[in-house]
Amino acid sequence: MKKNIALITLLLSTNTLAAGGFTWLGAAQEALHTHYPWHVVTFVLIGILLTAAGFLYRMKISAVTNPVIPDKGITFRNIVEAYGKFIYSQCNAVLGTKDAPVYFKFVATIFILIFASNIIGLIPGFLPPTEHLSTTLALGCFSFIYFNAKGCKELGTINYLKHFAGPLWYMAVLIFPIEILSTCIRPVSLALRLNGNMMGDHKVLTTFLNLEVMGFKIAWLGGAIPFYLLGLLVCFIQAYVFTMLSMVYISLATAHHDHAEHH
Repeated sequence: MKKNIALITLLLSTNTLAAGGFTWLGAAQEALHTHYPWHVVTFVLIGILLTAAGFLYRMKISAVTNPVIPDKGITFRNIVEAYGKFIYSQCNAVLGTKDAPVYFKFVATIFILIFASNIIGLIPGFLPPTEHLSTTLALGCFSFIYFNAKGCKELGTINYLKHFAGPLWYMAVLIFPIEILSTCIRPVSLALRLNGNMMGDHKVLTTFLNLEVMGFKIAWLGGAIPFYLLGLLVCFIQAYVFTMLSMVYISLATAHHDHAEHH
């Protein structure tokens, strides 16, 4: 009972933390007399936690006699494998059964990394690193470099660049720069979409948690729950959209078209 009361108090204190600008990482840096960007530290922390989760899953799998048989009930292993099945089904739907195994690792990694970076903002005393433009731009550039590298590897650098010239050689002077520009805009659009939505979600959550009804904070009246659920939905949707668009870009970059069938 005491633990439940403490947990509820911690969750309802989000408005105080947000209004005062308090963060656990900020307090730790003050205590250690260090000053690193909070979004970088949080992103590194998420990476370490996900890596540890991966090693833990690997240990659990190696200890099982028959890994085909799932555990009983809701376990860490079952949750990880359910996530893997979900991501693999999305890869099949967008990339096809042939390419799904090839790009599964990238897709699974990028989704869970963004989702974890989004959802950590719902924990009192933490801010989502995806609220910072440099983080989302780095993720967008990572996706950009990946699908272009895969396009060059699958088609060859010369054939990949030919796709930007269009099907008619005499229109290449006009089409090539337009296609290059539209491709280079992709990481920026990915970054701005993710950054804008997460920043807006965090501001909306903070604003509504600070509202008062008849002198009582809405958070203390249980009004925080719908906004937490909405925030959770936004975190998932933004990670999903970023991942789906990255898969679409991979599919476009690695598609084996005849030159006459371009676009």
